[in-house]
Amino acid sequence: MSIPTAADAVVIGAGHNGLVAAAMLADAGWDVVVLEAQPEPGGAVKSAELFPGFVSDMYSAFYPLSVASPALKALRLEDHGLRWSHSPAVVGHAQSAEDDDAPVVWREIDRTAEDLERRCTGDGVRWRELFEQWQRIKEPLLETLFAPFPPVRGPVRLLREIGTAEAVRLAHLLMLPAGVMARHLFDGEAARLLLLGNAMHADVPIDAPGSAVMGYMLIMLGQHGGFPVPVGGAGQLTAALVNRATSAGARVECGREVDAIDVRGHRAVSVHTTGGETVRVRRAVIADTSAPRLYRHLLPRAAVPNSVLRSFDRFVWDTPVLKVNYALDAPVPWRSKSLNDAGTVHIGADHDGLIRWMADLHTGTVPLNPFLLFGQMTTADPTRSPAGTESAWAYTHLPRDAADDASADQLSAGVDMVLEKYAPGFADHVIGKSIQRPSDLEAGDANLHAGAVNGGTSQLFQQLVFRPVPGFGGAQTPVDNVYLGSAGTSPGGGVHGICGRNAARAALAQDGRRGWPRRRLNRAVLSLLTR
Repeated sequence: MSIPTAADAVVIGAGHNGLVAAAMLADAGWDVVVLEAQPEPGGAVKSAELFPGFVSDMYSAFYPLSVASPALKALRLEDHGLRWSHSPAVVGHAQSAEDDDAPVVWREIDRTAEDLERRCTGDGVRWRELFEQWQRIKEPLLETLFAPFPPVRGPVRLLREIGTAEAVRLAHLLMLPAGVMARHLFDGEAARLLLLGNAMHADVPIDAPGSAVMGYMLIMLGQHGGFPVPVGGAGQLTAALVNRATSAGARVECGREVDAIDVRGHRAVSVHTTGGETVRVRRAVIADTSAPRLYRHLLPRAAVPNSVLRSFDRFVWDTPVLKVNYALDAPVPWRSKSLNDAGTVHIGADHDGLIRWMADLHTGTVPLNPFLLFGQMTTADPTRSPAGTESAWAYTHLPRDAADDASADQLSAGVDMVLEKYAPGFADHVIGKSIQRPSDLEAGDANLHAGAVNGGTSQLFQQLVFRPVPGFGGAQTPVDNVYLGSAGTSPGGGVHGICGRNAARAALAQDGRRGWPRRRLNRAVLSLLTR
């Protein structure tokens, strides 16, 4: 079946950000076509039956950012087939292999606070106070963090809600290293570890400024709305996004890899596929691709300032991911029974262990004792495998210069060793195992370059106005009607759809005669910042 020869907007990539952008543009009455290189849509939001009767999420798995995201909320995906499920407990973190009473975040605030108070007097009270503050600031804070740089409305709402003095204290708190924030907020090791383990969902060392943001957000999102999963697998979230976009009139074409964008003057006029097809562009191109691929491969060299191309020589990817999928014939035999009900489990390191683990990653050493994020998917969604069994996965990182298959296999042996320490007898229950090396992750989604799942490091030097390179911070590019709508732009990784939303909004605002002043201003600002 042939693809359209022309469209108002071409979206390159059917990851969740691309599908969000497609739905928004189609809602505005635009003729939209989405071109996806892979045989199926979804990018890093996919599931598969790797073992008979067991559904495995191939990339992302838990979605606290999705249910909190204004971009996804606005699409009303529940009207398009999406259903959410929760584990009884949100997340737990064992302090050591000998820990038989690991702390967890329960979905009920009273239960979490009482458990933390039992462990360390005062920490339960502090957790409640932190959560009460979160409930007051959640909406304006998320609006601030999710907005293109510089944010305006979010900070104004935040100031109105809590006042200047408290807002300054909050900003200072969020800029702290995660290890410092943990000590600042809590006296006991249990509550501290819950924050630190969640901070490790990003690639920022816990002793680096700004690493606290992810930990703080996830423990509060977890306490407020849990870590939900789509019933039936991550692919059901993608299915709902596809249904939403196509119901608005967008067309999604898979197996169509775009290899060039044709630019004349300051505008993209067409895109070309590896199959020899050309789609003429009337209004905009949204690239749900990695930033380096857009700037170094898809756009013609003459369309990108030399200073920008040179900046990509210093672009830093996040650390490569290794993911191991398991089919178990019984629940995980955790030494700490408190972990039985948690959908997400953190094991392998306490505070000092996390420092050592990150040191390994930053010195090119394949960790012998890796820190693991572990997902108990059947605990979170009983449809994932037969009753009495568990569909599960373990996730960890390799050094940036050790993303090869041999290093991945070496690390996977360490993953099994850690699991056996924390859950004696684990190996006896494994009836299926599949390793996703960095090369496998990239083969399934080109955006996951060498197994990097975040679109580039989350460290401060490559965030805000420095994402993807200095001088940007939004979806705009040096080409008037080309917009980056992936995790490569602010606010970065996570399944929240904000990058796609920001790109669609920029395209709508800068379109046509009314958008001429915005296009001129954007061109002038980028010229000033990237000269």
